[in-house]
Amino acid sequence: MNDSELLADRFEEHRGRLRAVAYRMLGSLSEADDAVQETWLKLGRTDPDEIRNLGAWLTTVAGRVCLDMLRSRTARREDPLEPSDSFVPDPVVSPLDRIDPEQEVLLADSVGLALLVVLETLDPAERLAFVLHDMFAVPFDDIAPIVGRSSAATRQLASRARRRVKEGAPEPERDVIRQREVLEAFLAASRGGDFEALVAVLDPDVVLRADAGPTAGGVAVSRLVRGAEAVARQALAFARFGAASRLVQVNGEAGVVALVDGRPHSVMGVTVVDGRIVAMHILADPDRLARLDLAGARAGE
Repeated sequence: MNDSELLADRFEEHRGRLRAVAYRMLGSLSEADDAVQETWLKLGRTDPDEIRNLGAWLTTVAGRVCLDMLRSRTARREDPLEPSDSFVPDPVVSPLDRIDPEQEVLLADSVGLALLVVLETLDPAERLAFVLHDMFAVPFDDIAPIVGRSSAATRQLASRARRRVKEGAPEPERDVIRQREVLEAFLAASRGGDFEALVAVLDPDVVLRADAGPTAGGVAVSRLVRGAEAVARQALAFARFGAASRLVQVNGEAGVVALVDGRPHSVMGVTVVDGRIVAMHILADPDRLARLDLAGARAGE
C-alpha cells in the first residue's frame, strides 16, 4: 500500500465524525457531504508529515469549511429562496426497528430537528463554537483561530449559543415507544376528524414548521403555525395524506412519511415533551425529498 492509499484509509476512519460535524453545522446532508469532500481535498494539498493529530486537524478543517459555507449562505440571505422561519433542515429517516451504523454516528448526541432549527438561528461563529466544543469536545484554543477570536471570546460565543439552544430546544421524551404512542394518537385524531383529541395531544404552544420549498415561480409556499388550535386546524385540512403513511424514525425520534400513490410526499418529525407534541417539522420540498434515502418508508411499518 502506497502513502496515498494509506492516507485515504486514515481519512475514511474519520469520515463519519466529519460528516456528523458538517451536518450539525449546515443542517443539509448534501452540503455536509460537500464539506467532507472539500476537507479531503485540503488534506491532499497538505504535507501529512506536518500533521501531528490527524483527527483533530480534520475536525478543525471541516469546521472552517462549514463556517465559510455558512457565511456565504448568510451573505445571500436576502435571496427569497434562502431559509426562512419555516425552514426545516434535512431529516435523517430510518425504519422503526433500526438505525444503520452510519446514521448512528450522524445522530449521536440525539440531534433532533428541533435542535437543528435552533442552530439555524445562530450566528455562524456561534454555531461553530457550540458545535465543535459542546458536541465534539474541541478545545476553545483550537476553535479560536478558526473564528478569528481570542479563546475567551470564543468561549462567550459558545455560551451565548448554549443559552439559545436551551431556550429554543426543549429536552425531548427519550422513550421512543412513548413518542410513537403520542404520534399515533395525533394521526388517529387527524384521520378521524377529532379536533378536540388533536388539541389534547398538542402542547398549547406547539410550533409547526412546514417547508414545501419554492414553487415553480419562486414563491415560497411554506408556513409557520403556532398554537394547538391553529396546528389542529392545519392537521385536519391535510388529513387526506394521513391515510397513506408509514411510521419511521426521524433523527432518532418518532416520525411519519406521508405517501401519495406510493411515493413519499412529505416527512414529518415530532418532538414530544411530557406526553404532548411541542414541535412538528414537515419537509415537503420535492427536490430535497428526492435526495433523501426513503427506501425503508415504502416498505411499510
